Amino acid sequence: MSPYLLQHAANPVHWWEWCDDAFAEAKRREVPIFLSIGYSACHWCHVMAHESFADPIVAQFLNNNFVSIKVDREERPDIDTVYMNVTTSLTGRGGWPMSVFLDADARPFYAGTYFPPNPSHGMPSFTQLVEAINDAWRNNRPELQNSAKQIVSSLNMKSSAIAGDEAPTPRDLSGAVKTLGRFFDSQHGGFGGAPKFPPSMILE
Repeated sequence: MSPYLLQHAANPVHWWEWCDDAFAEAKRREVPIFLSIGYSACHWCHVMAHESFADPIVAQFLNNNFVSIKVDREERPDIDTVYMNVTTSLTGRGGWPMSVFLDADARPFYAGTYFPPNPSHGMPSFTQLVEAINDAWRNNRPELQNSAKQIVSSLNMKSSAIAGDEAPTPRDLSGAVKTLGRFFDSQHGGFGGAPKFPPSMILE
């Protein structure tokens, strides 16, 4: 088992690995999936683990209302890439820990990164978030699943539009640099405002 997954082995959250059984369990119980992706050297992954995943009250809520899946991005870069594309598409930025909510067909309907234990800087607490997701799932499930279908469809369209055999032209590259330049923080470094995460997909 990876060092990252071992770090979460003692959590009161009942973590599942990414496997068919986890999705079958979500279908059986008719609950959404909480997908958490990180890696062992990630500072904010450790922070969120300590603040939220080690909290028995938060863990009980997750265990009762979700199937929670923990993924090490270094072990499963394929899964990480797919859901990082979702997260950056929905929020404009990515990072770890990545927090994505899926239906039992692995279709995402909400995504984010680190969520604090208490509301902060305009962000909801992790508890507020999971309670809101649970409420929406119970009362507006068709809307969430519709949204998931639209997200998947939109990302498929984008992928097909940018996936090609030809290398990007100088004009393509110039446009990309110009776009990224608008988000670069020349005073403090990095992209966007706090809290900042290394935008590995953008840099790559």
